[in-house]
Amino acid sequence: MKAYFFISDVHLGAHAANTDIREKELMALLDCVEQEGDGLFIVGDLFDFWFEYQYVIPKHHFDLLCRLKQLIERGIEIHYLVGNHDFWLGSFFKETLGIQLHLDTYATTLNGKQVYLTHGDGIAKNDRGYRILKRILRNPFNIKLFNLLHPDIGFKLAGQSSHISRTYRDVPDHDSDYIEFAKQRFKEGHDVVVIGHTHRPIRIEENGSVYINTGDWITHFTYGKMTGNQITLEHWSTISV
Repeated sequence: MKAYFFISDVHLGAHAANTDIREKELMALLDCVEQEGDGLFIVGDLFDFWFEYQYVIPKHHFDLLCRLKQLIERGIEIHYLVGNHDFWLGSFFKETLGIQLHLDTYATTLNGKQVYLTHGDGIAKNDRGYRILKRILRNPFNIKLFNLLHPDIGFKLAGQSSHISRTYRDVPDHDSDYIEFAKQRFKEGHDVVVIGHTHRPIRIEENGSVYINTGDWITHFTYGKMTGNQITLEHWSTISV
């Protein structure tokens, strides 16, 4: 049976004390994906910010982008569900890298299991303000306005807003909302529900169905792995972490 990896909330580009370690260990995980996996699912917020101008992409992520393209060329299928930090992904990922993009949710069948994936922003019941903001930020007209800014200015402004977004977290007291959301997907016929966003790794199994929150790649270094019809929550353990 095929093996699939699930990761979210790496937040590359965020100013953190362990930035170099996080990038190094992510590249090591991608080596593992190449050796053992058939597919990789990025469940949002791979980048702390991403905006794709017509002729410009952020230079800081060049090595990672090249590595992802290598995986595609070597037969690894990659799906990218946008998060609340990287929802302005453009055609570059699909047309140049060959990565399949999903703007909201994505449902598929893996190893005979019905799998439902979503980044998870906006699930918390009291997060009405963010759901309104999400519609504003993803509005095509507002995207065109932002595109008028010089990239150096745009990236600087976005970095400041991303820092505020990371500081604010809508989920510390709302894990139950995410669990309830997953159970509703179970009732709809999904066997596995994969969510990110909360930075809180969780695995819950109920009557054979599994909910996994992939945690993050900042403090927990956790990810999901599906081998055959079993899905587990894994911790990436190395000497340097």
